[in-house]
Amino acid sequence: MNKKALIIGVSGQDGSYLAKFLLQKGYKVIGASRDAMLSSFSNLSYLGLAGEVELESVSLNDFRSVLQILKKCKPDEVYNLAGQTSVGLSFEMPVETFESISVGVLNLLEAIRFLDRPMRLYNASSSECFGNTEGHPATENTSFKPRSPYAVAKAAAFWQVSNYREAYGMYACSGILFNHESVLRPERFVTKKIVKTACRIAAGIENKLRLGNISVQRDWGWAPEYVEAMWMMLQQDKSDDYVIATGLTSSLQNFVEEVFKRLDMDWREYVEHNPQLIRPTDIQLSCADPEKANQQLGWKAHHTMPDVVRMMVEEELVTGIF
Repeated sequence: MNKKALIIGVSGQDGSYLAKFLLQKGYKVIGASRDAMLSSFSNLSYLGLAGEVELESVSLNDFRSVLQILKKCKPDEVYNLAGQTSVGLSFEMPVETFESISVGVLNLLEAIRFLDRPMRLYNASSSECFGNTEGHPATENTSFKPRSPYAVAKAAAFWQVSNYREAYGMYACSGILFNHESVLRPERFVTKKIVKTACRIAAGIENKLRLGNISVQRDWGWAPEYVEAMWMMLQQDKSDDYVIATGLTSSLQNFVEEVFKRLDMDWREYVEHNPQLIRPTDIQLSCADPEKANQQLGWKAHHTMPDVVRMMVEEELVTGIF
C-alpha cells in the first residue's frame, strides 16, 4: 500500500512544495490547515495540485483537535510546518507566536504518544534558533541563542521533540532549515518584497523600495530542494536532527543587487533606508555547515542565492502580477 502523509500547514510555501513532492513519490497526501473550508489553498492551485490533496481542518493549539485528526487519518508520516512564520511579526505577536509553534508541537507529540501508532514526525525548526554565531558556521551541536520571540518558540519546540525522542523512543526529528525562498513566499518576507517591488519599479508602477538593515547576511536556498530533505529525514533507520542549508552566506545588499541586475537596473537609484523596518534585535550574520545532511542523508543544495534570485524574478515576470 502507498504511504500516507499528513502535512500540517499545507497552504504555505513549504507545505505546498512538499505536497507536490510526496504526490510524485506515490503518497496519499492529506493537507491540514486551521480552517480548510475557508482557506484558499492558492499555493496548491498555483502548483496544479487542486483536488489532488485531501483537505482537513485542525487547530494545533487544541489537543482534542490534534488527537482527532491523527486518529482519523492514521498517517505514516506527519510533517508539522504550521505556526506563525514571520520573525518580524513575532515581536508584535509574541504570545500567538509561542502558542502556535511550541504548544502546537507539544500537542502533536503527546497525541502521537497517546495513540501509540508507528507515526514518524517531522518538525520544522529554524536557523533563527542559533542567533549570532560570531561568524562560525552552525552545526547540529551549536548552542541556541534565540534573538526573537519566533526563535524562542522554535527553540522550545526543538527541545520538546528531542525530549520525546529520548524519553519515549518516538521517531521524531527537527529540520533546522536556513532561509529558503521561492515564488510562493508571501510579500511580508523581505526576499519576495524585494523581487516584487523591483518588478513593479521596472514596470513603472512604483518608484522606491524601502528596506531596513541591508547589511545582514543570510544563507539563502531554494525551497523545493529543502522539502526533499524533510522527506529524507523520515526515511532513515534512526531519527535525528539536521541542519539544512547551502553553506554559502550572502548579504541582503547582495540579494538586492542581484535582483536589480536581473532587471537591468542600478539598485542604488531605487532603494531607500527605512529605520522603522529595523527589528528590536536581529541576527547580523547567519552561516551554516550542512555537512551532516550531506553525509548521512545524501542531501546537498544545488541552487544558491543567485539561482534563487533568477528563478524568483523570472517567475514574477511570467505571472505578470506585481
